[in-house]
Amino acid sequence: MAFYVKVDRDTCIGCGACGEVAPDIFDYDDAGISFSLLDGNAGAVPVPQDLTDDLEDARDGCPTGSIQVEEEPFRTLDEKAV
Repeated sequence: MAFYVKVDRDTCIGCGACGEVAPDIFDYDDAGISFSLLDGNAGAVPVPQDLTDDLEDARDGCPTGSIQVEEEPFRTLDEKAV
């Protein structure tokens, strides 16, 4: 089963928890707000199977619930990420 991820950048507080446990999935912009490295936060590229545990740890550890994980893409890569 594939999982897709994006960060709700409106609720992210930039605490650093997701990047700590899943540095291959998450990074931070100049303001310290997290985004998915996989596809620029579009939620269109599946998380590699070997990173699924890291993804779950990051989602579970996010204090604001900003990490959104779904079994279907949030958008296509042709659509602009928010």
